[in-house]
Amino acid sequence: MTTNLIPLPSVRGLAHETPWAGINDGIVIGKDILELLSTSMYVDPMSIYREYVQNAADSIDEARAVGILGNQAAGSVGIEIDSAKRSIRIRDSGTGVPATAFVQRLVAFGASVKRGRSARGFRGVGRLAGLGYCQELLFRSRAQGDCGVSELLWDCRKLRSLLRVADSHHHLRDVVVQTVSTRSVETGKAPAHFFEVELRGVVRHRNDQLLDPHAIRNYLAQCAPVPFSSELSYGEEISNALKPYVMLGELRIEVSGVDGPICRPHRNTFPVGMGNSDSFRSMEPVTIPALDGGIAAVGWVLHHGYVGALAPSIGIKGLRVRCGNIQVGDDRLFEDLFLEPRFNSWTVGEVHIVDPRILPNGRRDHFEQNAHYQNLLTHLTPLARDLSRRCRSSSIKRNRSREFERLLSLAGENVAIIAQRAVGKNKRNCVVREVLGAIAELENMAASGLVEAASVDPIREIAKLKRHLAKAADLDASAGPLSSLASHQRRTYEEVFSLIYECSPNRAAAKVLVERILARIR
Repeated sequence: MTTNLIPLPSVRGLAHETPWAGINDGIVIGKDILELLSTSMYVDPMSIYREYVQNAADSIDEARAVGILGNQAAGSVGIEIDSAKRSIRIRDSGTGVPATAFVQRLVAFGASVKRGRSARGFRGVGRLAGLGYCQELLFRSRAQGDCGVSELLWDCRKLRSLLRVADSHHHLRDVVVQTVSTRSVETGKAPAHFFEVELRGVVRHRNDQLLDPHAIRNYLAQCAPVPFSSELSYGEEISNALKPYVMLGELRIEVSGVDGPICRPHRNTFPVGMGNSDSFRSMEPVTIPALDGGIAAVGWVLHHGYVGALAPSIGIKGLRVRCGNIQVGDDRLFEDLFLEPRFNSWTVGEVHIVDPRILPNGRRDHFEQNAHYQNLLTHLTPLARDLSRRCRSSSIKRNRSREFERLLSLAGENVAIIAQRAVGKNKRNCVVREVLGAIAELENMAASGLVEAASVDPIREIAKLKRHLAKAADLDASAGPLSSLASHQRRTYEEVFSLIYECSPNRAAAKVLVERILARIR
């Protein structure tokens, strides 16, 4: 790409002799800007769905504002996937673009009419997201009052061919003129107002997930403005806490090949690995003040058992952030605020940006760095640390509970050895002392309050162990299974059995072996 530069005046004559030169016809916008605004900007192919759904949400909000849709009407977005034809069609029920402005708006770059309003997108480049992922990109629209449907087609193959040519004389305008065509179609079948994006000849990328209805659903369930599932008891409570500050603009999004409209992935109960599950127990609202005393952000955290990191496949892990009820970045955006980054993946919560001065960057994978965003991080840090302490406390309790159960099991095995009456008096007394020591340690662990009672009741288990020990200790050792043997034989077996228990790494297995030998003796 070439640029025409106007020579600057010499430093010597700058102050007194030559005024600054204005820049006019020397501005050149090269063709490579298209690659920067499309392929290079949207590196995650799934982000095209976020961009087009975001534009649909803005158009549906506008339709409500001008009265085309009722305030309570659910704006709809339909996504049709045709794997055989390798095509994607995304249609919304928004205002559409009037025929008189259709071409001008769709070939404008970075000149969005939404800037300065409450719209989610305002940079005027989101519609270009699909250019790098298909052979043809087609836009269709009809606004209320239009007779026909306006169409604009990008020839993406030709576009890529022109971008590869090492020709610095092709400017942006030249490339657009050569790759874009428009027409108006007279049809009575089209809705009175809509906007549609169609990607034809979708390229195969990352397991072909762009054409996978379930992958699309899972992605949009996390990032799009869709309602909570009826299977989440806290959904209405969360929505009511957000509505005074956030225009949720929830959409009815349906994907062909998937039953029913998309909803958020949160459910009352969720898997936590190894066949176990956990459930939400309470909702904590979050409010972040702005620098000037207003509200910067609001949000929520769903507390649960904090039994470990949540699987990415569930789609709920991490403290996430949304702007205009659309997710910005991924679940790891705030993980550095936690005392240990891993605790972020134990967390379920969201922050909704209210302050318009906290702006997502162009790719919506982070935020523009300014004082207002830093203020957000400052106030989120205590929340992240409190969540970290919850995670750490839960981890300590689980470790103590596992240690309690291990020690309880070992003491039970020792009581069984005493009741077996197959070892000598000295070994028997030694085992009794081990059990008594274990009981004392178990009682200290129970008194600390760090043993979870979900798996075992510590007090009850200790009382049961004491009863079993008393019963085993009362058994007459002289009437045991070796009592029929001569004294020297009995002592020999008792010594052998003591060695088996001392040398075996598994006392339960050692007890089984001793029982087999005793059965042979009998």
